[in-house]
Formats: sequence, structure tokens, C-alpha cells
Amino acid sequence: MVHFLPEDRYEENRASSKGNQLKFRRDGIWYKADYTGYEGLAEYTISKLLQRSTLLPEEYVDYDLEEIEYNGNVYRACKSRDFSEGWSMITLERLFLLRRGRGLNRMIDSTTDHEDRLRLLVEQVTDMTGLAGFGEYMSKILTIDALFLNEDRHTHNLAVLVNDRQEYRLVPFFDQGAGLLADTMVDYPLGRDIFELIPRVKAKTFSDSFDEQLDIAEKLYGERIHFHFGYNEVAEIVNAATSYSEEIRNRVIGVIMEMRRRYSYLFT
Repeated sequence: MVHFLPEDRYEENRASSKGNQLKFRRDGIWYKADYTGYEGLAEYTISKLLQRSTLLPEEYVDYDLEEIEYNGNVYRACKSRDFSEGWSMITLERLFLLRRGRGLNRMIDSTTDHEDRLRLLVEQVTDMTGLAGFGEYMSKILTIDALFLNEDRHTHNLAVLVNDRQEYRLVPFFDQGAGLLADTMVDYPLGRDIFELIPRVKAKTFSDSFDEQLDIAEKLYGERIHFHFGYNEVAEIVNAATSYSEEIRNRVIGVIMEMRRRYSYLFT
């Protein structure tokens, strides 16, 4: 267990649509406490399953489980290394506001066609940053979000890295804590049938449909990520998280296996 004081708490103005988790940073490690359910388990599980994909290790953030004590309370949490390496992270919402005079969210809202939304996003980011392959990057992240039902990929949750010389790098895939029906407090209570809950999850990037987003991304930029895991691998990863109840672990396994069935073409 890691103990934190009030002065250790990290405050940010990049609020999630699910609210702000308790976050801390110490010795190059970030810690995030569970806030609405089992976000830490979602982050941990998804990152371990990304190890069983065609992604390179440097393309995604690896999360592990932790418990933290803060202000007299103990929280389940996850932790990950700081991937910035001296660079600064800037959200695409902020980048568009600084470089184009209006935020990305306004640009998306003013563009009716969903395919045009993604195409414009990629073209504009490429023009502003000089980053090659940003379309392929978006195809990967939208695939991950669809497979794992991450409903929190809003415009403050897409970002790039920038240094003092205004050079840019891609951010490794991070922040999957809103996936796998993790919000048990409000939207997806425990005890409910996952087959009832899964259709209620909505995407947030440029369409509220994961399927539509993925179809458009693959049409424009191709299939860029594939997976190779089955029930045994999922159960081994999830059941190692013994700080979470058996009910939660069984639900996470069930959600993953159902989404694997729905997106079976992504598996080799």
C-alpha cells in the first residue's frame, strides 16, 4: 500500500466526462484511485490484453494494480510509469484551440458527416504537428475503444506530446478506465445482465456508435491492430486481481469474451 498526503494530490483541468479521479505522482509513477467502480481493474486488464496484440510495447501504457491510502481512506487503484520523458502532453482540444482558434469539439460538432469528422481531425493534426501515420494511430485507438467499450474518448482524452522545440510525438495509448462497464455506481450497476448493459455504452469521439467509428477508421486507414487471446488468458489476468470481488471479476471476463465474439475478425 502507498500512502499519500493532501499535498501529494495531482489536480488537473482535464476533467473526464465521468468526473475526476484521485491522482498522484511519485518517483516517476502515476497512481489513480477507483472512483465510480473498478476503473483500476479495467486499466490493468486492458493493458495486459494489449500485450497480446500486434502493438509494440512502446505503443501503450502498461498498468498494474495497487492500493493507496489517502486522507484516512484506502482505495483500490492502478499505477503506471510516467511516459512523458521530459515532454509535455497537450490534448487535441487544447491544440486546436491554440493553433486554430477553436477547439476540436466545436470542429466536430460543425461537421455533419461522421467520416469527414475523422478525416478532418487526422488532416488537421498532421498539418499542425507533422506527425506521420496519425490516421493509423486513430484507427488503432478506436479499435481498442470499441473492443473494450471505452466510453470516455472525448476530445480532452486524445493528445500528443510536444517539447520546447515544438516537436511532436505520439502519445502511447492510455486511460482505458472507463471501459468494461467499470462505472458500477451510476451507469452499469452490478447484478445487471451484461447483455442489457453493453448496448447502452456510447462512444464519444466523432460518433456515439463504436461500430460506425471503427468501420470509418478501417475504411480510411485500414485494420491496424489484431489480438491473440482467448478465455484462458483473460481469466488468468482478471482472476489475479484478487482485491476485486468474484462478482466483478466474473463480469469483466464475461464482457471481454462477449466483445471478442462480436469483433472476432480482429483475432488471429
